[in-house]
Amino acid sequence: MPNRPATPASRLSRRGFLAAGAAAATVLPLAACSSPIAAGLAGSALNPETLVFWNLFGGGDGLRMQAMEDGYAKQHGGSSSLQATTFAWGNPYYSKLTLATVGNKPPDVAVAHLTRAKPLWDGDLLDPITSEDLASVGLSAADFNQKAWTAQKTDGNNIAIPLDTHPFVLFYNVDVCKKAGLLDADGNLKDLSGMDTFESALAAVAKVTGGTALNVANVVPETATPWRFFWTMYNQINDATPFISDGGAKLTVNEDAYNEVTSRTQKWVKQGWMNKALDYATAQSLMFDGKAGFFMQGEWEISTAQSIKGLKFGMAPIPQLYDKPATQADSHTFVLPKKDRTPEQRKQHMLFIKQMLEQSLTWAEGGHVPAYIPTFDSSAYKELKPQSNYAAAAETAVFDDPAWYGGSGSTFEGTVGAQLALVQQGSSSPAQALRAIKSQLATYLNTPSPL
Repeated sequence: MPNRPATPASRLSRRGFLAAGAAAATVLPLAACSSPIAAGLAGSALNPETLVFWNLFGGGDGLRMQAMEDGYAKQHGGSSSLQATTFAWGNPYYSKLTLATVGNKPPDVAVAHLTRAKPLWDGDLLDPITSEDLASVGLSAADFNQKAWTAQKTDGNNIAIPLDTHPFVLFYNVDVCKKAGLLDADGNLKDLSGMDTFESALAAVAKVTGGTALNVANVVPETATPWRFFWTMYNQINDATPFISDGGAKLTVNEDAYNEVTSRTQKWVKQGWMNKALDYATAQSLMFDGKAGFFMQGEWEISTAQSIKGLKFGMAPIPQLYDKPATQADSHTFVLPKKDRTPEQRKQHMLFIKQMLEQSLTWAEGGHVPAYIPTFDSSAYKELKPQSNYAAAAETAVFDDPAWYGGSGSTFEGTVGAQLALVQQGSSSPAQALRAIKSQLATYLNTPSPL
């Protein structure tokens, strides 16, 4: 049965089923009753003026988000004005958010990847954000990066407010690239656009390192990186089509474009320019140590690079190697889970989002490209290096195709990324990997959304 939009009756039935699951979830150990977990799932009383916020940020992102939360609290009378909780990244977070919402105990505001907000919307789990909501706190559509803003629009509604764009980027070791003759007079990486130019650069770097030039992590459980690498290159080809379409019910990948990218990947590995098999940590550490010149990963790894004493590194957008620029990306967004809100509460929740956006420079320090234009256009952001050096990648962002099983940290990424990793490792041919992808996605392609 193809995946089609649910009717109101079927949505109610599925929400009712999940609501029962939410009730069952309350038997799990909870924090103190004043916590958002207990208040959201178990229904404990909260101060009515306390805003409940859920997110999924750990590490450096988590510390920066906490600083932004503190900034909001200081403007609103102290810590009692906000209860913020961080859950485990990926599917665990989205499961908790879904269960809390169908159980009528959602947070007031939540973070969602743009690619994961769409399934939440399709499941009738989000409130739309109107132009009146935006205007009530002095915002408008023009305040946001238009690539991300347009991407969040669904069924003619605004379903999310973008905080950032987080693209796949090219890290480079300055000392290695200098020896390879790839830096300009200002010490920045030269333009490596064009397949011939880029492959010449790979050859030059490999000569310097005596090993690989480019590292792309590909050892399970790291499956997202092979997908991000593929989706970037694939979308630079004019004839590229959605990998999946119709809400995830159809496999529509352009097999010629797929074969070009996967065959090119294997060529680079056979030439010794690209790693055959490396886990996430080793892939970056070898670039940091000068054993590779390039490393492709999400820009959030800037914090790791900055922590390496003595490392000289730079960051740039992924070069255009085919017909047009394209970069795999997602956006962290703020969403309003579906719940009854008074006009005053709705404005309070929008004001929280606005005041978090106003602290976007703090968020940008961790590598993410701010979606809030007043920050993006500010001199302070332009002076932030190397973060602003790859800001243009936000304009060439390509998001994952919408599907109930798709998006960042999803079943789709894990399934397809694992097969693409085998291609890079040389364990599968492009044709074998594609057959496996078709077989493994079949169940999801033919299953309606459970939301």
